[in-house]
Amino acid sequence: MSENREFRIESVGELNATPERVWEAINNATQAWMFPTDQWPAEYPVKDYPSHVISRMDGPDGWFNQLENTIEALPDGRSRLHYVHSGIFTDNWEGQYDGASKHTVFYQHSLNQYLTYFDGKPVVFTDVQGPEGSGVQGSFDALKSAFGISSATAGDAVSVDVPGVGVLEGELDFSNQWFFGIRTADAMYRFFGRDSFGSVVGLTVHDFSGSGDSEATASSWSAYFHGLYA
Repeated sequence: MSENREFRIESVGELNATPERVWEAINNATQAWMFPTDQWPAEYPVKDYPSHVISRMDGPDGWFNQLENTIEALPDGRSRLHYVHSGIFTDNWEGQYDGASKHTVFYQHSLNQYLTYFDGKPVVFTDVQGPEGSGVQGSFDALKSAFGISSATAGDAVSVDVPGVGVLEGELDFSNQWFFGIRTADAMYRFFGRDSFGSVVGLTVHDFSGSGDSEATASSWSAYFHGLYA
């Protein structure tokens, strides 16, 4: 039996950009730090540039999904962002809420990484999902082990030679038991341990090099994941 219950996930953080640049990132450049949202059939009950925006989708039986961003200018040219994600989950409420709230922390961190290091640069976005075998509990730990970062912490320098992909050299900018991120000179790699949330290991690549090829990137990473989780 499905269980429809409302949820509310909040995050408040400071970002290394002006409100105008934060507005641009959350409204027009989500593919640079999260994933593309321009195809969503959202309505905007509030769109007050550059300080407050609400996007909302409504469905049958009272279902809705709403994102609210309130942006406050700070004296040093930075911004404070108050983010609220609310709506209704159907089925497995606790599991969906747990996954969504943990993803929020990672996405908000990635937003600040983009604003700090790549703001305004053209991006090529690639989303790669691991094979069915990467949905087994412990799969994300296996990826960390293969990368040699099991004991590394955020802020550590990393150099990972990924077979068929190449060398990822940069900084481990985020790491916990569910996610990690590697930022290189011209890209952000976001790794998702969704084996903890009933799905498979995933990756998004945000390539700011100016020569990114999404099809080639997806092919090489898919081959790597299939080899790792064979």
